[in-house]
Amino acid sequence: MTTSKKVGVIVGVDGTVANVGVYDMSNAAEILWFGEILTGPKIGALLTINQNDVKIIASVITEKVIDQQNTIKSIEFDNRYKKNSINRVIQLKTRGVIVDNKFKVTSSYVPMVGNEVTLTTKDDLNKIYSIDSNDESLYVGESILENQPVEININNFFASHIGIFGNTGSGKSNTLQKLYLDLFHSQYRSRLFKKSQFFVIDFNGEYGGKQFNIGDKKRNFVLNTRVPKDKVFITKDYLFDSDILSILFSASIATQTPFLKQAVSLFNREYGNINFDFGRFVCGTLKKILTSGASANQDSLQDWIQTAKKYSHRNDIYSEVDQLQYNASTSSYFIKTECGRAYFNSGSDNAISDMSWSNLNGTCMEKELSDYWRSCTRTPIEKLEVFLDFQRVHRTAWGKINRDHLNPLFNRMDSAFSSLSKVIEVVDNVQDKYYPLNVFSLVHTNQDIKRVIPMMLSKMFYDIQKESISGKSITQTKHLIIDEAHNILNAQDESFGDTWQDYRLRTFEEIIKEGRKFGFYLTISSQRPADISATILSQVHNYIIHRLVNDKDLSALENTMPTLDRSSFQMIPSLGKGEAVITGNAMQIPVFVRIPRVGNKAFRPNSDDVVLTELWKKR
Repeated sequence: MTTSKKVGVIVGVDGTVANVGVYDMSNAAEILWFGEILTGPKIGALLTINQNDVKIIASVITEKVIDQQNTIKSIEFDNRYKKNSINRVIQLKTRGVIVDNKFKVTSSYVPMVGNEVTLTTKDDLNKIYSIDSNDESLYVGESILENQPVEININNFFASHIGIFGNTGSGKSNTLQKLYLDLFHSQYRSRLFKKSQFFVIDFNGEYGGKQFNIGDKKRNFVLNTRVPKDKVFITKDYLFDSDILSILFSASIATQTPFLKQAVSLFNREYGNINFDFGRFVCGTLKKILTSGASANQDSLQDWIQTAKKYSHRNDIYSEVDQLQYNASTSSYFIKTECGRAYFNSGSDNAISDMSWSNLNGTCMEKELSDYWRSCTRTPIEKLEVFLDFQRVHRTAWGKINRDHLNPLFNRMDSAFSSLSKVIEVVDNVQDKYYPLNVFSLVHTNQDIKRVIPMMLSKMFYDIQKESISGKSITQTKHLIIDEAHNILNAQDESFGDTWQDYRLRTFEEIIKEGRKFGFYLTISSQRPADISATILSQVHNYIIHRLVNDKDLSALENTMPTLDRSSFQMIPSLGKGEAVITGNAMQIPVFVRIPRVGNKAFRPNSDDVVLTELWKKR
């Protein structure tokens, strides 16, 4: 058995930090030792503290020299550093121990003065970076300092909430792609897609092509609010939600939101009711206007007529109601007939006789509006639009709500309904609508859809999983992957109002706090971790951190990653492209890794740097 290369001896211990007096001043980055190239005692390197039969593994956190012969302080340069006067001292922080040929993290063993320190052998590095042979693992890359293969435990990593962070161009998109691509092509592929579903929210359109390369197991939803293309499937419970619609329509809290809540609640109660007669329902508002006398706004009659004509192919049936006149002295409406005037007396629900209603073509109006509602070509979104339109007339006719307060809401609704109809298909059940892997590309959608669709889908998938698993053992899992997550998880984004802020954070904070117990796991990738809610960041179990240089981003992560020490943390700004530190529940110690690129360029995310000179050469 080859003895390990001796480096020095421990001369001081402070908790988990040990001071090592190095035997000589050689500071080689790599040392050839009995045919093995070992990493020298440089910052970040792993060294071994030998304590009887136990090997305590520690990393180098500081390095300095001490002049033993000249300790006086001088304001002048006096050439104090002389031969045989300098000792090299390094500091080590313990990471774990190797006992019985297995590496584990424990505080059972601590360094002691006099323990000898050696370079860590390749065999021991393999024990540190590899996974127990009984655990299933995936190769993720090579350690930066030792070029040692690094693996991650599949169960500890993918059955958790994952955070992937890094500046633009640092390699985070490649990392996200490679992790899941390797998982999809692992030995579990044949069963994996029968037990798990994956949903990718793709804001920049990086994964909507051949990425992941899993054939007919993947479906791309390329949403477009200009030229309709694909549509996502949403159940009515999540589309016809007053909170979601209030966000989409930017409804004011004082007047518009209460109106939406009551109107949408009434719509949900009547929608799907086979006995619901829409024509009779909305013509009831007309009857009440005609019999309310002076208590109804004088403009309400014309409001109702104009609204009804919007959804009718026969404007001629409204000719009689168009001729209605108002008698101020009697506070009642009347219509001229062959027999004189037919009055609609106020103060009685039955003031309109069958004859009077017939004179107004009332039955024809009811039938026309009911036919519109029942038409098989009418989508649920169109039905909601017409329902809200008539509810506006009803709620403003008697002064309960000022029309001027609702008009801006309905102006925004026209645009929002148009966008919704281009990207959403309302269905009764989504269980058989989605594939094992689903990518939702939002790059061609407007801002309204970008902020609403991710929330709607996320809440729907989470609720479905929660309902199917609650109170039972987990037999299936769902994995939500959000690329450029700061677009939807920004803690300070108030540009869309308080309603959006509260609902959004409430939705995702519940997912990340409670999702794990229901088999629902969240992966977030972002170049701006500082913009993401601190509550969400704190619940992430495994981190892959690429190069970050912004102080706010680094500070946000420093407060949520207790497993990463200060010296390792300070290396993050100097990481190269494709290099990252992996830390969290799946790793026994933080590991700096070089993650290779996805081999086939056609399968990489659409985020490669543009080579301008190659572009300019093309004709």
